[in-house]
Amino acid sequence: MSINQIVTPLDSAVLETKEQYRVYFKIVTHAFDELVLKMAEQQICTPLEAKFVKQYCELLTYSLEAFRVKYLYDEDEKMRIDLTESGFPNYLEFRYLYNDLELKHDHITKLPKAAALKSEFLETLLKNKQAVSERKLQQAASIIYYSSVQPEFIFKKFVQGKILEHNVDKEGQYLVSWSFYDVTHNRPFICFMYFDLYKQELASYKQKIYEVLEETADRNMSLDMMAYAIDKKLPKLWPKKLKKMDLGPLHNVFAKDELIITHTVLEAIGKKTLDLSAFALSLRIDETISTDSFAEGGFFKKQYLQVWAPTKVNTYLMAPHRVIQVFYDNIPEALHLLTKEPIEVPAVKLD
Repeated sequence: MSINQIVTPLDSAVLETKEQYRVYFKIVTHAFDELVLKMAEQQICTPLEAKFVKQYCELLTYSLEAFRVKYLYDEDEKMRIDLTESGFPNYLEFRYLYNDLELKHDHITKLPKAAALKSEFLETLLKNKQAVSERKLQQAASIIYYSSVQPEFIFKKFVQGKILEHNVDKEGQYLVSWSFYDVTHNRPFICFMYFDLYKQELASYKQKIYEVLEETADRNMSLDMMAYAIDKKLPKLWPKKLKKMDLGPLHNVFAKDELIITHTVLEAIGKKTLDLSAFALSLRIDETISTDSFAEGGFFKKQYLQVWAPTKVNTYLMAPHRVIQVFYDNIPEALHLLTKEPIEVPAVKLD
């Protein structure tokens, strides 16, 4: 692990109250839901890519719901939000969540039985006409958390998608997708690679492809670097097109970075121009295609590598109508740098 990947408490802020949890989770899940809809609706990606984006975002929102249940009545631990141009949960939260679930049997045995707790709740509320104690509510939330959250649906540091037949002219016979949560940026990324195979059956090469992707493409890097690393380690695979989607940052009241978009949102919230639920979601898509190939190595160990076109970068911004108005009033020059006009999405309703 490089020094840039070391996460410290100074990189994070914590959510302190139930109200903050409620607002934060509503903003993030709403932002992801709208991202999926708008990417397909605005033709930001192909219908097949949009389908994969939806699946990866469902893993993220499932994980967020698991966080919500985990911290609902936990007075001892607080969830950390990343401060370094992210607005999403710190990566360590995903690790803790997965570790929790690996030991869930041990945790459940230390909790009261669900049926007994339910009977106690009914007696307290109906018979004694008293409020349930915070400790009992925390135990109930823990039972729900450990018994209902499934580890296989938690977004991990690296999530591998399946290889599919594609058969589109010039784009390659196959398509593979993968996603990762970059530990430096604390943001989710989704990647797509279109490729051909050279004198090789997919069935016998599939596992090798998966291994190389996880080893070499599990963090944010330039597409040139990623493409060369994959191409070099998979001599029988000829990549034709690579695409990387950077989902974020999420600009909202819980973000504390120095980006102009975030600063404008926070300033408008402070002046009561925008509600606490105001947000904007940045999206960047890098794309490159193979234009030629060249041979590397000697006569007996020759490998063909791809020549890549300059990376094409597209940037988008999604936000509710009122937030977009504030941006045009205050930072129009930042919006002019986008690939297209800001994409309007519904505002978050907190009630």
